[in-house]
Amino acid sequence: MSVIGVSVPTEAIKESRRDIGFAVGIVIVLTILFLPVPSFLIDVGLALSIAFSVLILMVALWIQKPLDFSSFPTILLLATMLRLSLNIATTRVILAHGFEGTTAAGYIINGFSKFVMSGDFVIGLIVFAILVIVNFLVITKGASRIAEVGARFTLDAIPGKQMAIDADLNAGLINEKEAQRRRYELEEESSFFGAMDGASKFVRGDAIAGLIITGVNILGGIVIGVTRYDMDVSSAADVFTKLSVGDGLVSQIPALIVSLAAGLLVSKGGTRGRAESAVLGQLGHYPRALFVASVLMAILALVPGLPFLPFALLGALMSFVAYTVPKKLAEKKTREDEAVKAAETKKKRENRDSVKESLKSVEIELCLGKQIAVQLLANHGELAQRVGRMRRKFAEQFGFVVPDIRVSDSLTLDPKSYQIKIHGTVVAQHKLRVGELLVITGENDKLTVPGDETREPAFGMKAFWVPSTYGEEAKRSGHVPAENDTVILTHLSEVVRNNLPQLLSYKDMRNLLDRLDPEYKRLIEDICPSHISYSGLQAVLKLLLAERVSIRNLHLILEAVAEIVPHVRRSEHVVEHVRLRIAQQICGDLAAGEPLKVLRLGNRWDLAFHQALKRDNKGEVTEFDIDPQLVEQFGAELSKAVRTQMDQGSKFVVVAAPEARPYVRMIVERMFPTLPVLSHLEIARGVEVTPIGSVS
Repeated sequence: MSVIGVSVPTEAIKESRRDIGFAVGIVIVLTILFLPVPSFLIDVGLALSIAFSVLILMVALWIQKPLDFSSFPTILLLATMLRLSLNIATTRVILAHGFEGTTAAGYIINGFSKFVMSGDFVIGLIVFAILVIVNFLVITKGASRIAEVGARFTLDAIPGKQMAIDADLNAGLINEKEAQRRRYELEEESSFFGAMDGASKFVRGDAIAGLIITGVNILGGIVIGVTRYDMDVSSAADVFTKLSVGDGLVSQIPALIVSLAAGLLVSKGGTRGRAESAVLGQLGHYPRALFVASVLMAILALVPGLPFLPFALLGALMSFVAYTVPKKLAEKKTREDEAVKAAETKKKRENRDSVKESLKSVEIELCLGKQIAVQLLANHGELAQRVGRMRRKFAEQFGFVVPDIRVSDSLTLDPKSYQIKIHGTVVAQHKLRVGELLVITGENDKLTVPGDETREPAFGMKAFWVPSTYGEEAKRSGHVPAENDTVILTHLSEVVRNNLPQLLSYKDMRNLLDRLDPEYKRLIEDICPSHISYSGLQAVLKLLLAERVSIRNLHLILEAVAEIVPHVRRSEHVVEHVRLRIAQQICGDLAAGEPLKVLRLGNRWDLAFHQALKRDNKGEVTEFDIDPQLVEQFGAELSKAVRTQMDQGSKFVVVAAPEARPYVRMIVERMFPTLPVLSHLEIARGVEVTPIGSVS
């Protein structure tokens, strides 16, 4: 629509018309207070009042939460005003034309006077009085009390709820838009309960006004009938009492309905859902209660003097509901679980097909060639069980759960090969022989059965591939033949052990900290982040795992960290202090109940490493400066000494000076990654030490 070149939206025109129509309706209600209204219009108004009250009740029954009907106080005022204006209009008609008979005020009042009162105004007076008492003393008083308490508690809880919204916003749990929505809902809630506290007074005032108007109509009608229209007292009392009580009933029934709606609305509280689902659902949710009630009904049915049929029917009905409810609840739960599983499956499928999913890398993956996959995945349950036991062993040994290990097959890989990937990068690969066994012999041992020489993939030891038919003969010669799945899992275990620092994620560390006792959580709060950040604490744990030091005694590690971080910030220095504090654990794990065999550095290398340490004015080591030729010589002599001990099958450690230990370890790990390096101070008290040689 266009007016003088200006376009006006159709919705705006409709909105404007609704506003005008609503204002006209309010004016009409106010006009009824002053202008006489014909009886047929009074019938229309009374019918509208009843319909309006029933509509309010149905809306109150069907809303999900009280705030969905936040306009109820305004509607309550309008409904009360409509009834009072109709009361005044009917009073005017009753007093002016009541002498004409019971139809003088319209057919609705006449119908109520005959139907509800059964033609006797005494019955009408009693029913009217009971309705007023029920409405005024029971429903309205209880609803107003609930609204008053709800308003008080809601207003008292506003600061705490505001702080909770701000905390969620600052923590990043919600965005600014959600925070605004919650604040608006909080304001609406406080305004609603405050308005309901005041609106409940409308209903009480309406009940009092209805009672007064009825009394005035009766007395005034009798006086007017006797003095103005020459009616005798009994006739005037009969006619005007029937009209007045009929008018009162027509007014009180809608008032009672609206009061019930108000009571349902304010008593709903924090319950979500429709009233019938909340009430019936919660009453029928406890089959035992229904069974007990049905037994009580059966007992009452058998009591002499009481009717059998009503109690028996109620008992049977409750028993039937108590029997069927658990089945329906179980079926509902099954459907919900299936729906959740279907949604999760759909989400996984969508994620798998999405581009974002391709950006994620698996933390640990065992990728098999086609022939290896056919051999191992044929018994997938046993393989998964062995992988689970391996992860459990790592958790017990090192103190954290390594990530899930994905087993997959690849057509691009050699059919007889497998790959081990860490974070999507291939860190180990080997080729197997299908149908043959791997027999580890060592460097000096000999094999009596035919086989092809190779190197075992996990530790690089000398081994032979022998046909599976010679497996029993190899066992009789004192060797232990290994099948392909054992070879793969042993290799996988060793690769995981060598990559423990990369597998300890920040999330894993936070999970470990969350599982600690409350006292240690307070200790963490004292040192993080004031002295060391959480990522710095993760770096300390990673450095320990890099040397295969278990972090299972995390509380001892945290105590040691708390001792040193106020004075030292570098992770390497913190780790050295932690190692001293958990020396008993380190030596115990390495010795395994036997004397600890140590390979010492000779005097020459102790002196060389000591001179390579550069210190500042405070005497702290700031740099390690050693001649590269000395490093080569040390590597050669160390390799010779270590190889000699390894050929003898000895399990031992290298011992160095405390300040030089990290640098000795740095050289040793390049040649022998799994060889432990301890300092003299890390050999715990009470540990039996057996020297087996020196590097010199």
